[in-house]
Amino acid sequence: MKIMKFGGTSVGRPERMQQIASMVSTQGEPVIVVLSALSGTTNALVEIGGLMSKGEKSEAKAAIDKLEKHYQGFIKQLVKDKASIDKATAIIAEHFEFLNIILKISFSESLSKDILAQGELLSTKLFSVYLEEQGINHKLLPALEFMSINQFDEPQIGSIKIKLSQLLKKHKNTNLFVTQGYICRNSRGEVDNLKRGGSDYSASLIAAAIGASCCEIWTDIDGMHNNDPRIVKKTKPIEQMSFDEAAELAYFGAKILHPASIWPAQQYKVPVKLLNTMQPDAKGTLITEKAGSVGVKAVAAKDNIIAIRIKSSRMLLAYGFLRKIFEVFEKYRTPIDMITTSEVAVSLTIDEATHLKEILKELEPFGAIEVDKDQVIISVVGNEIAQTEAMVKKLFGSIMNVPVRMVSYGGSPHNISLLIPAAYKTQILQQLNKGMFGL
Repeated sequence: MKIMKFGGTSVGRPERMQQIASMVSTQGEPVIVVLSALSGTTNALVEIGGLMSKGEKSEAKAAIDKLEKHYQGFIKQLVKDKASIDKATAIIAEHFEFLNIILKISFSESLSKDILAQGELLSTKLFSVYLEEQGINHKLLPALEFMSINQFDEPQIGSIKIKLSQLLKKHKNTNLFVTQGYICRNSRGEVDNLKRGGSDYSASLIAAAIGASCCEIWTDIDGMHNNDPRIVKKTKPIEQMSFDEAAELAYFGAKILHPASIWPAQQYKVPVKLLNTMQPDAKGTLITEKAGSVGVKAVAAKDNIIAIRIKSSRMLLAYGFLRKIFEVFEKYRTPIDMITTSEVAVSLTIDEATHLKEILKELEPFGAIEVDKDQVIISVVGNEIAQTEAMVKKLFGSIMNVPVRMVSYGGSPHNISLLIPAAYKTQILQQLNKGMFGL
């Protein structure tokens, strides 16, 4: 059994959803299809939730009506016979009635999670209606019946494995299953989610739970590219990379893959393929335990980085100084991306500013604090590049005329990262594309 996950752009138009139905129903083995919400839906639901939280109910109502109208137009092109149209219409009415009911009650954080869940529930139910119309045998597996996270928002892989296995056993003669990405239940049994991009995470967790033969992530680009194609004109897809390389790229800015989605597949040794719904015959990118080759594979950029520098002469030989600093970030559950140290200063970066004021206040007793916002981490990723002298020379020879604030080298054999002002992002990506790949 394999997993096929399709993102928002892959199901964003009726004809694409129809194409996916044809693809998933002609596989040579049983398949679990994981769907995201239709493109634009999650953003619209975030807006609706934001308006409700501010008490702007008339604006929220207008946004709900606009989204409902989009779905009504969508099903007119998706299904043809009256029974299917009636069923799809009833599904839309049910979910938008729910959103309209929420307008009339007090808004809460738990309600916001219910609002966000509507996108995946709608896409999977409408896809199921189309499959039924086409006579394609399948079963809808509600993700809320097996996907769960604990009190620390971490997936409960053991529980997922048991519950999903029980559901699949009920349908031994079925070879096609459809489920929602992104959504789950939390430790209190409430509807929750795996955060933005969580459908990739869902697919990887499901693949790990069932020991899938492969986890296919279908998007609108033919695999992981060696650079950002939105910024650099000449890029190329990477044929093969290791889990470690893919994890570095996903974490440091490659948009095609959710950062958390690698570890479940890696832990349970499930190959991951990144494929293009618009070009299904394209080779894409294969991610396995093996890197395939030594050398630079890709460059990624992570935006909205904040650099914090703590300077203090008391650092000199100070026992436990770094531990105390890290405890501040741990207290506010704010991850650190990069860190460099000297005898009198510590520089580090974060990409989450929610608790920045509180963090800076608690850091003040440790020394003078400097903050630089609007920074970018540029990561050069490849198998054993940090241990390859020629690669290091080529890298630093490719970044002339760009001010580098920090360098992370040696922490990983597969990654060398640079912190630069955001204004230089395009320049450095283009220079690295030419210097490292000759493109």
